[in-house]
Amino acid sequence: MKTSGKVLFYAVTMMYWFSMYTYVPILSPYVEHLGGSIFMIGLVVGSYGFTQLLVRIPLGIWSDRISKRRIFIITGIACAVLSSLGLAWTENIWMIFGFRSLAGIAAASWVAFTVLFASYFEPDEAPKAMGIISFYTSIGQMAATTIGGFLADYISWSAPFYMGALVGLIGLILALKLVEKQTEVKKKPVEVKELMKMGGEKLLLSVSLLAIIVQCITFTTMFGFTPLHAVALGASNAGLSILTLLSTLPNAIAGYMSGSFFVRRIGERQTVLLGFLVAATCTIILPFTTSFTLLIITQAFNGFAQGLMMPVLMGLAIQSVNEERRASAMGFFQSLYSLGMFGGPFIAGWIGEWVSLSSGFIMIGGLSFIGSILAYKWLPNSSIKLNNNSLSQ
Repeated sequence: MKTSGKVLFYAVTMMYWFSMYTYVPILSPYVEHLGGSIFMIGLVVGSYGFTQLLVRIPLGIWSDRISKRRIFIITGIACAVLSSLGLAWTENIWMIFGFRSLAGIAAASWVAFTVLFASYFEPDEAPKAMGIISFYTSIGQMAATTIGGFLADYISWSAPFYMGALVGLIGLILALKLVEKQTEVKKKPVEVKELMKMGGEKLLLSVSLLAIIVQCITFTTMFGFTPLHAVALGASNAGLSILTLLSTLPNAIAGYMSGSFFVRRIGERQTVLLGFLVAATCTIILPFTTSFTLLIITQAFNGFAQGLMMPVLMGLAIQSVNEERRASAMGFFQSLYSLGMFGGPFIAGWIGEWVSLSSGFIMIGGLSFIGSILAYKWLPNSSIKLNNNSLSQ
């Protein structure tokens, strides 16, 4: 694959995620501003994961069936644009719930993104590809969340939504030029029993369950309720952007270093274990931070810890799956971890409504400690380098 083709893919990837994340720093405070309860905030934040849970497996199967990836990428970006526009045009909380759910459908096309990008590399370079694409994902999210809060502070609440739509539209135009390998081979559609068998693969199932916990942490803290705690400490919308920037920047750095540095030196098990332990500690102490500066420091470490884990888990998810079933496997993996995107904010919001938001953070932190134990038991204690036949069995 030519370098120019990869650069185009990087640009599309960043704009795709930018379109869905410009408003993330202010989404929880915005819903609260409109009169939404803590539980309703949890529903709005979690709706993004719920629709992914429903859509990702069927999308992966469909993509494998027709041997196409680009059309799903284009459709996904279009949904992201419509979602951002819808959020800009309404102040009805249930409509906001619906349009944020549409963003989840847009994010479900990430299945096609990852598989198409992996096709630009040799099969045994899958973890490297996942690390690179995770880096550009984080860059897109980081740029979006940095700008979003300032737009809300200095222009209007709706400005981040319009910015997301504009950048998404540019990404949509560029996506039309993405290169996809043509294949003459007609593939047998994945049957339900085959999918169940795929889900029964020990490694795939294990890393998918661990990814659920990672996403519970991410969408309860960084992309969920941490901004509410920051507002309680006196942060402005611009301050929320700074908080998110200093959470996502370490996340991006860790994502890039995960497979190329940490795994090579300490192995995948220890890398994920380290991530869970640091994330657990930072999440538990989050509600006890009494200054905005201290909150930023804890969440910088939290972001780095989360960035360590996902590229490793993504690489392992397709380690033992052959080429023509990779989208289905990635769809299974991403659909399961979407449960964490929905479940984490939903449960934390419910606990926050009836007990306290602090209790929700502590519960998610405890779940992360459980994740560290499961990672130690389930993951192989070796380098993430794949066997020569690991993707072609």
